[in-house]
Amino acid sequence: MLQFKNSEKVFAIKGLSQAVEIPFGNQKMIILSGQIPYNKQGELVGNDVKTQTIQIFENIKDILETCGASLNDIVKLGIFTSDISQIAGYREARDQFINLDNPPASTLLEVKSLFRSDVVIEIEVTAIVKM
Repeated sequence: MLQFKNSEKVFAIKGLSQAVEIPFGNQKMIILSGQIPYNKQGELVGNDVKTQTIQIFENIKDILETCGASLNDIVKLGIFTSDISQIAGYREARDQFINLDNPPASTLLEVKSLFRSDVVIEIEVTAIVKM
């Protein structure tokens, strides 16, 4: 049965779930909504891609933990940035959080803009966890 979940540690946006859990036998897939660089109070953190990425991965970590998962369970990242020239800062921040021996698959897209001009990156995640 599908479960829609939200972490109390991450700013909740009305009208969407932070994560959806989908059971598959002795595993579950966890799909996260695109994460943005907001702290728990709903305030934007940072004005550069590195700082924003760190906040996003902290949010991802908290949501995955709420679902009984960890950053090591990530199998796919979707990265959307409005400034591809800052991608080195993204990679530097990302590498603090992901398993570099078995990194997840990923897609990186430069987009014209995100929902706010001061948000330069949004990241979505899919994870698989043994139950």
